[in-house]
Amino acid sequence: MKIDILSLFPEMFTGPLNESIVGKAVEKGLLNISVTDFRDYTTNKQHHVDDTPYGGGAGMLLQAQPIFDALDAVSERENGLGRVILLDPAGKKFNQKMAEELSKEQHLTFICGHYEGYDERIRTRVTDEISLGDFVLTGGELGAMVVIDATVRLLPDVLGNSESAPGDSFSTGLLEYPQYTRPADFRGMKVPEVLTSGNHQKIAEWRNKESLRRTFLRRPDLLEGYELSKQEEKWLREFKTKYQDDQI
Repeated sequence: MKIDILSLFPEMFTGPLNESIVGKAVEKGLLNISVTDFRDYTTNKQHHVDDTPYGGGAGMLLQAQPIFDALDAVSERENGLGRVILLDPAGKKFNQKMAEELSKEQHLTFICGHYEGYDERIRTRVTDEISLGDFVLTGGELGAMVVIDATVRLLPDVLGNSESAPGDSFSTGLLEYPQYTRPADFRGMKVPEVLTSGNHQKIAEWRNKESLRRTFLRRPDLLEGYELSKQEEKWLREFKTKYQDDQI
Protein backbone atom coordinates (compact mmCIF):
# COMPACT_ATOMS: atom_id res chain seq x y z
CA MET A 1 0.00 0.00 0.00
CA LYS A 2 1.08 3.55 -0.75
CA ILE A 3 0.10 6.37 1.66
CA ASP A 4 0.64 10.07 0.99
CA ILE A 5 0.02 12.68 3.67
CA LEU A 6 -0.33 16.44 3.18
CA SER A 7 0.47 18.33 6.36
CA LEU A 8 1.92 21.58 7.68
CA PHE A 9 3.72 19.58 10.38
CA PRO A 10 5.39 16.59 8.70
CA GLU A 11 7.68 15.93 11.67
CA MET A 12 4.64 14.89 13.73
CA PHE A 13 4.56 11.66 11.74
CA THR A 14 8.21 10.74 12.22
CA GLY A 15 7.80 8.78 15.46
CA PRO A 16 4.33 7.17 15.22
CA LEU A 17 4.72 5.96 11.65
CA ASN A 18 8.20 4.53 12.13
CA GLU A 19 7.49 2.43 15.21
CA SER A 20 5.50 -0.67 16.15
CA ILE A 21 3.26 -2.37 13.58
CA VAL A 22 3.25 0.48 11.05
CA GLY A 23 7.04 0.78 11.19
CA LYS A 24 7.43 -2.97 10.68
CA ALA A 25 5.08 -2.85 7.69
CA VAL A 26 7.36 -0.21 6.13
CA GLU A 27 10.45 -2.33 6.88
CA LYS A 28 8.85 -5.37 5.23
CA GLY A 29 8.10 -3.35 2.11
CA LEU A 30 4.36 -3.77 2.61
CA LEU A 31 3.82 -0.05 3.07
CA ASN A 32 5.30 3.13 1.61
CA ILE A 33 4.57 6.44 3.36
CA SER A 34 5.41 9.92 2.09
CA VAL A 35 4.63 13.18 3.88
CA THR A 36 4.37 16.42 1.91
CA ASP A 37 4.51 19.86 3.53
CA PHE A 38 1.98 21.80 1.48
CA ARG A 39 3.47 25.06 2.72
CA ASP A 40 6.19 24.35 0.15
CA TYR A 41 3.59 24.98 -2.57
CA THR A 42 2.52 28.48 -1.56
CA THR A 43 2.95 31.19 -4.19
CA ASN A 44 3.04 34.24 -1.91
CA LYS A 45 6.26 35.70 -0.51
CA GLN A 46 5.22 35.18 3.12
CA HIS A 47 4.47 31.47 2.53
CA HIS A 48 1.04 31.88 4.07
CA VAL A 49 -1.33 28.95 3.58
CA ASP A 50 -4.33 30.57 5.24
CA ASP A 51 -6.44 33.71 4.92
CA THR A 52 -9.52 35.37 6.42
CA PRO A 53 -12.91 34.03 5.29
CA TYR A 54 -15.08 35.98 2.86
CA GLY A 55 -18.06 37.46 4.66
CA GLY A 56 -16.15 37.74 7.93
CA GLY A 57 -15.96 35.40 10.86
CA ALA A 58 -13.54 34.08 13.45
CA GLY A 59 -10.35 32.25 12.59
CA MET A 60 -8.48 31.60 9.38
CA LEU A 61 -9.17 29.20 6.52
CA LEU A 62 -6.71 27.08 4.60
CA GLN A 63 -6.43 28.36 1.06
CA ALA A 64 -7.23 26.11 -1.86
CA GLN A 65 -4.12 26.95 -3.93
CA PRO A 66 -1.35 25.32 -1.81
CA ILE A 67 -3.34 22.14 -1.31
CA PHE A 68 -4.41 21.91 -4.96
CA ASP A 69 -0.84 22.35 -6.13
CA ALA A 70 0.50 19.86 -3.57
CA LEU A 71 -2.10 17.30 -4.68
CA ASP A 72 -1.13 17.88 -8.31
CA ALA A 73 2.53 17.31 -7.47
CA VAL A 74 1.81 14.11 -5.56
CA SER A 75 -0.46 12.86 -8.33
CA GLU A 76 2.23 13.45 -10.94
CA ARG A 77 4.90 11.77 -8.81
CA GLU A 78 2.78 8.75 -7.86
CA ASN A 79 0.73 8.46 -11.04
CA GLY A 80 -2.49 9.26 -9.17
CA LEU A 81 -3.80 9.91 -5.67
CA GLY A 82 -6.00 6.92 -4.94
CA ARG A 83 -8.69 7.74 -2.42
CA VAL A 84 -8.26 11.25 -1.05
CA ILE A 85 -9.25 11.54 2.60
CA LEU A 86 -9.99 14.83 4.32
CA LEU A 87 -9.82 14.79 8.13
CA ASP A 88 -12.73 16.97 9.18
CA PRO A 89 -15.21 17.15 12.13
CA ALA A 90 -18.05 17.14 9.59
CA GLY A 91 -16.87 13.86 8.08
CA LYS A 92 -18.27 10.36 8.48
CA LYS A 93 -17.42 8.86 11.86
CA PHE A 94 -14.53 6.41 11.54
CA ASN A 95 -15.09 2.79 12.55
CA GLN A 96 -13.67 -0.69 12.02
CA LYS A 97 -15.75 -1.33 8.92
CA MET A 98 -14.27 1.76 7.30
CA ALA A 99 -10.75 0.63 8.24
CA GLU A 100 -11.41 -2.73 6.59
CA GLU A 101 -12.65 -0.98 3.46
CA LEU A 102 -9.62 1.31 3.26
CA SER A 103 -7.21 -1.60 3.79
CA LYS A 104 -8.28 -2.98 0.41
CA GLU A 105 -7.03 0.13 -1.42
CA GLN A 106 -3.64 0.38 -3.09
CA HIS A 107 -3.19 4.12 -2.52
CA LEU A 108 -4.54 6.55 0.09
CA THR A 109 -3.89 10.29 0.30
CA PHE A 110 -4.65 12.18 3.52
CA ILE A 111 -5.16 15.94 3.81
CA CYS A 112 -4.53 17.23 7.34
CA GLY A 113 -6.10 20.59 7.98
CA HIS A 114 -5.37 23.25 10.54
CA TYR A 115 -6.78 26.58 11.69
CA GLU A 116 -10.54 27.23 11.55
CA GLY A 117 -11.27 25.13 8.48
CA TYR A 118 -10.87 24.73 4.73
CA ASP A 119 -11.76 26.75 1.69
CA GLU A 120 -14.81 24.79 0.55
CA ARG A 121 -13.33 24.26 -2.93
CA ILE A 122 -10.76 21.86 -1.45
CA ARG A 123 -13.56 19.34 -1.00
CA THR A 124 -13.85 19.01 -4.78
CA ARG A 125 -10.57 17.04 -4.72
CA VAL A 126 -11.72 14.71 -1.94
CA THR A 127 -13.32 11.26 -2.14
CA ASP A 128 -13.87 10.71 1.62
CA GLU A 129 -14.33 12.97 4.63
CA ILE A 130 -13.56 11.29 7.97
CA SER A 131 -14.00 12.30 11.59
CA LEU A 132 -12.79 10.40 14.67
CA GLY A 133 -15.78 11.52 16.70
CA ASP A 134 -17.76 14.41 18.06
CA PHE A 135 -14.85 16.52 19.23
CA VAL A 136 -12.38 18.93 17.66
CA LEU A 137 -8.59 18.53 17.47
CA THR A 138 -6.08 21.26 16.70
CA GLY A 139 -5.32 19.63 13.37
CA GLY A 140 -5.88 16.57 11.21
CA GLU A 141 -2.49 14.96 11.92
CA LEU A 142 -3.53 12.91 14.94
CA GLY A 143 -6.70 11.82 13.15
CA ALA A 144 -4.70 10.69 10.13
CA MET A 145 -2.36 8.68 12.36
CA VAL A 146 -5.28 6.86 13.96
CA VAL A 147 -6.89 6.03 10.62
CA ILE A 148 -3.57 4.87 9.18
CA ASP A 149 -2.77 2.67 12.17
CA ALA A 150 -6.23 1.04 12.17
CA THR A 151 -6.02 0.46 8.42
CA VAL A 152 -2.43 -0.73 8.05
CA ARG A 153 -2.71 -3.44 10.71
CA LEU A 154 -5.36 -5.10 8.51
CA LEU A 155 -3.05 -5.46 5.50
CA PRO A 156 -2.03 -9.04 4.65
CA ASP A 157 1.15 -10.19 6.45
CA VAL A 158 1.39 -7.05 8.62
CA LEU A 159 0.36 -8.76 11.86
CA GLY A 160 2.46 -11.71 12.99
CA ASN A 161 -0.65 -13.82 13.68
CA SER A 162 -3.12 -13.94 10.78
CA GLU A 163 -5.96 -14.64 13.23
CA SER A 164 -5.40 -11.46 15.26
CA ALA A 165 -7.26 -8.93 13.11
CA PRO A 166 -10.44 -10.98 12.41
CA GLY A 167 -10.90 -11.51 16.17
CA ASP A 168 -10.52 -7.84 17.12
CA SER A 169 -13.31 -5.93 18.78
CA PHE A 170 -15.83 -4.59 16.22
CA SER A 171 -14.52 -6.85 13.41
CA THR A 172 -17.15 -9.47 14.24
CA GLY A 173 -19.75 -6.92 15.27
CA LEU A 174 -19.14 -7.65 18.96
CA LEU A 175 -16.54 -6.63 21.51
CA GLU A 176 -13.63 -9.02 21.97
CA TYR A 177 -13.87 -11.75 24.61
CA PRO A 178 -11.68 -11.69 27.78
CA GLN A 179 -8.17 -13.11 27.34
CA TYR A 180 -5.57 -14.51 29.75
CA THR A 181 -1.94 -15.61 29.75
CA ARG A 182 0.43 -17.32 32.24
CA PRO A 183 0.34 -17.86 35.17
CA ALA A 184 -2.98 -19.70 35.47
CA ASP A 185 -3.34 -18.47 39.04
CA PHE A 186 -2.21 -14.90 39.80
CA ARG A 187 -2.83 -13.60 43.32
CA GLY A 188 -5.84 -15.85 43.66
CA MET A 189 -7.33 -14.78 40.34
CA LYS A 190 -7.63 -17.92 38.22
CA VAL A 191 -7.95 -18.38 34.49
CA PRO A 192 -11.35 -19.94 33.58
CA GLU A 193 -10.93 -23.71 33.51
CA VAL A 194 -12.36 -24.06 30.02
CA LEU A 195 -9.36 -22.17 28.57
CA THR A 196 -6.91 -24.73 29.97
CA SER A 197 -9.07 -27.75 29.08
CA GLY A 198 -7.71 -28.27 25.59
CA ASN A 199 -11.28 -28.65 24.28
CA HIS A 200 -11.25 -26.23 21.35
CA GLN A 201 -14.98 -26.53 20.69
CA LYS A 202 -15.85 -25.54 24.25
CA ILE A 203 -13.23 -22.77 24.18
CA ALA A 204 -14.76 -21.32 21.00
CA GLU A 205 -18.23 -21.50 22.57
CA TRP A 206 -17.02 -19.80 25.78
CA ARG A 207 -15.36 -17.02 23.79
CA ASN A 208 -18.47 -16.42 21.72
CA LYS A 209 -20.64 -16.23 24.84
CA GLU A 210 -18.24 -13.95 26.70
CA SER A 211 -17.94 -11.69 23.66
CA LEU A 212 -21.71 -11.36 23.60
CA ARG A 213 -21.84 -10.81 27.37
CA ARG A 214 -19.23 -8.03 27.23
CA THR A 215 -21.03 -6.34 24.35
CA PHE A 216 -24.38 -6.57 26.17
CA LEU A 217 -22.94 -5.01 29.32
CA ARG A 218 -20.67 -2.35 27.80
CA ARG A 219 -21.94 -1.54 24.30
CA PRO A 220 -25.55 -2.74 23.94
CA ASP A 221 -25.96 -0.33 21.02
CA LEU A 222 -23.81 -2.66 18.90
CA LEU A 223 -26.42 -5.39 19.21
CA GLU A 224 -29.05 -3.31 17.40
CA GLY A 225 -27.67 -4.20 13.98
CA TYR A 226 -26.20 -7.57 14.91
CA GLU A 227 -27.81 -10.77 13.59
CA LEU A 228 -27.99 -13.21 16.48
CA SER A 229 -27.81 -16.97 16.09
CA LYS A 230 -30.34 -19.08 17.99
CA GLN A 231 -27.71 -19.89 20.60
CA GLU A 232 -26.81 -16.22 20.97
CA GLU A 233 -30.50 -15.33 21.36
CA LYS A 234 -30.68 -17.87 24.21
CA TRP A 235 -27.58 -16.41 25.87
CA LEU A 236 -28.91 -12.88 25.50
CA ARG A 237 -32.17 -13.83 27.25
CA GLU A 238 -30.04 -15.38 30.00
CA PHE A 239 -28.01 -12.17 30.40
CA LYS A 240 -31.09 -9.96 30.51
CA THR A 241 -32.66 -12.12 33.24
CA LYS A 242 -29.45 -12.38 35.26
CA TYR A 243 -28.44 -8.72 35.18
CA GLN A 244 -31.95 -7.41 35.65
CA ASP A 245 -32.20 -9.54 38.78
CA ASP A 246 -28.83 -8.20 39.98
CA GLN A 247 -30.15 -4.63 39.69
CA ILE A 248 -33.28 -5.29 41.73
